[in-house]
Amino acid sequence: MSKLGFVGLGIMGTPMAANLIKGGHELALFTIGPVAPALTEAGGKVYASAKEVAQHSDIIFIMVPDTPHVAAALFDEAGIAAGLTAGKIVVDMSSISPIETKEFAAKIRALGCEYLDAPVSGGQVGAEAATLSIMVGGSETTFETVKPLFELMGKNITLVGGNGDGQTAKVANQMIVAMNIQAVGEALLFASKAGADPARVRQALMGGFASSKILEVHGERMIKRTFNPGFRIELHQKDLNLALTSARKLGVALPNTATCQEMFNTCAAHGGAAWDHSALVRALEIMANFEVGQKS
Repeated sequence: MSKLGFVGLGIMGTPMAANLIKGGHELALFTIGPVAPALTEAGGKVYASAKEVAQHSDIIFIMVPDTPHVAAALFDEAGIAAGLTAGKIVVDMSSISPIETKEFAAKIRALGCEYLDAPVSGGQVGAEAATLSIMVGGSETTFETVKPLFELMGKNITLVGGNGDGQTAKVANQMIVAMNIQAVGEALLFASKAGADPARVRQALMGGFASSKILEVHGERMIKRTFNPGFRIELHQKDLNLALTSARKLGVALPNTATCQEMFNTCAAHGGAAWDHSALVRALEIMANFEVGQKS
């Protein structure tokens, strides 16, 4: 049994931490706000700061919303770094800047500890079912040490490369997901406006080369108008901002990623920042003055 710490117990962190406890591990906990009673009832122990979590743990996981939150969790006065001793491992499972991740990793390694960036894909459903895809950056030795713990939280676990490469893979994932959502939205809107039943069009496309997880899951959401969040638009905006900001520094043009971001911006401007990201189709519908499923 490993002594583990978990900092950040939101919509993703709570089920991920629960799966580590189910795996038989002692878990020290810290988050801003209340800790889910299920975690303490299962044996998790709540501490007053991330520093205290680090003091009581050999491996510390982080799952918070954005780059500044990771910086605070690590390096605030009562942050993780203040509680580290040589030989401990920090694993950031948040989705943040690849460039700043490399800086964070260097600072943690300078303390005699190891660092993995290990962002995930799969949303709340994947976190609860322990089926997350986990993209890891760091040393192979550290990866092999932590891999049995990753296996309690996910299924598709890949060491991509060095520190920062896990975050780069996650940004690439979010670019592809956004563009697929836009493609499915455009196709279903086109079919519906042309007078076809979008549900039957989706069914037909599911059997061909256009088939995808996005068409299966988010296509159905678009047709049924179920935009309660599995993954909020504002979080996808954050991820695409990471892509576009990094691309500018790299001198790379990402025109379709930029278009998707403008679609999300349109949704947010219409009160949809907390909608599920499948609601990107709403921006297309606003421009067309027509909804998927509406009779033309």
